[in-house]
Amino acid sequence: MNKDLTTSQSDYAIFLPALSGFFATFVGKQRKEEYVEKTRIPKCFPNDVESINWLNPSKSMFNYHWSLYSAGHAELDINKDAPKEDMVRDRDRKNSWLLGDSGGFQIGKGVWEGDWKDPNCPKAQKKREQVLAWMDAYMDYGMILDIPAWVSRSEAGQKATGITKYQDAVNATRINNDYFMKHRNGSCKFLNVLQGENHADADDWYNQMKDYCDPKKYPSTHFNGWSMGGQNMCDVHLVLKRLVALRFDGLLEKGVHDFMHFLGTSKLEWATLLTDIQRAVRKHHNENFTITFDCASPFLATANGQIYIQTETQDRTKWVYRMVPSIDDKKYANDTRLFRDAVLQDGIFKNFTDSPVTKDLLVKDVCIYAPGDLNKIGKEGKTSWDSFSYAIQMAHNVWSHINAVQEANRQYDNGTIPAMLVDESFDRVLFRDVVEAIFATSNRDEAEAVIEEFNRFWISIIGTRGAVGKKTVNASTQFGNLFEEV
Repeated sequence: MNKDLTTSQSDYAIFLPALSGFFATFVGKQRKEEYVEKTRIPKCFPNDVESINWLNPSKSMFNYHWSLYSAGHAELDINKDAPKEDMVRDRDRKNSWLLGDSGGFQIGKGVWEGDWKDPNCPKAQKKREQVLAWMDAYMDYGMILDIPAWVSRSEAGQKATGITKYQDAVNATRINNDYFMKHRNGSCKFLNVLQGENHADADDWYNQMKDYCDPKKYPSTHFNGWSMGGQNMCDVHLVLKRLVALRFDGLLEKGVHDFMHFLGTSKLEWATLLTDIQRAVRKHHNENFTITFDCASPFLATANGQIYIQTETQDRTKWVYRMVPSIDDKKYANDTRLFRDAVLQDGIFKNFTDSPVTKDLLVKDVCIYAPGDLNKIGKEGKTSWDSFSYAIQMAHNVWSHINAVQEANRQYDNGTIPAMLVDESFDRVLFRDVVEAIFATSNRDEAEAVIEEFNRFWISIIGTRGAVGKKTVNASTQFGNLFEEV
């Protein structure tokens, strides 16, 4: 069982757990008060709640260097004391790395109201100021405050923002970009977010936004890399086209544009696919190039009562994280068996892969409430869980997801290939070989020709556009597929 997931990361594309505010609150508030009663902390937790803070390598039961945190979840007033934010605000910057999501999703959903098309709108301006100040204060890298192209299709987004068409989103994003570029203090490096829900819009967005990363035009204030949103985050064909354009446009340079992030990507196959791309770019163009990708699945799964039990990565198959409803029964409130023993002996799970969190965990540490017990609001609830039961299982799920991503890469390197990354319709073609050929060329036309030669292969890779014609899948319908777990 690997407790140091940082050293085992190797040269793989880096998965970023999208840290939930709910989880962070337990770590942060426990530092200031007895937020979780001492008697409630499992005996196998050596350092109180800090035992599940993977960003604290000296005290956590497992260590992982990288995560993502969204401004949409944060207390943005940096002058306000916020104990629940302490996991993010008061961390060892030498032993952790955080990417800040800007909160464009909140704008799209109508949560952050304002006329984002108007650079003088007080509501929008206040949020711009807060997000930038928060990023500069606490994040290593951050995404610019983009307005997703899909806002124009969101009824709530339209009403809250006044954005009714694609170009409105582009123009509003430019306002934010200009503000960030002018007022950044240099403490945080920024990724230029690329949006667009189809190839044409994605190409147009890139052409309108690429200058913000150009050191020739902005020598001291240019942005420092790229974040792939919309169709860009889930379409291999588009991803490869964009990377070739970036390379030959001089916008993928060592020490200048070293990072590229893929928003909301959880498929195991994409973990290996992105590693292939990272390795090819490092080999042929920028040795520092690093791909990151995030998802909130470990936290969302727990919120829905699910727990990770194992990963399935057989050769030439679909790869999955296996999740099932977790154990939740009041009869276990006084059961002193290990969590693993209870769920397997009682047939609740068919299989279960322990984590450092669950290794010595008792089942009663999760199923807290016995029949007749009253919860914190003085009522007898239906569940045996208290709020800390969720936090414990979230930590297990985080370890499981990171370990699964790393193990998938190890299996891939050892010759186990997921079905979607090999085309066996004629001669066997491996994804990694095509990517190598694309970036081995020193000519843009040749690189683009290789991409187009394998168009049918790209369409077959789940998470892309899908079939041609009426069945074409774009970002608006494919988004949910990137969060597919079983």
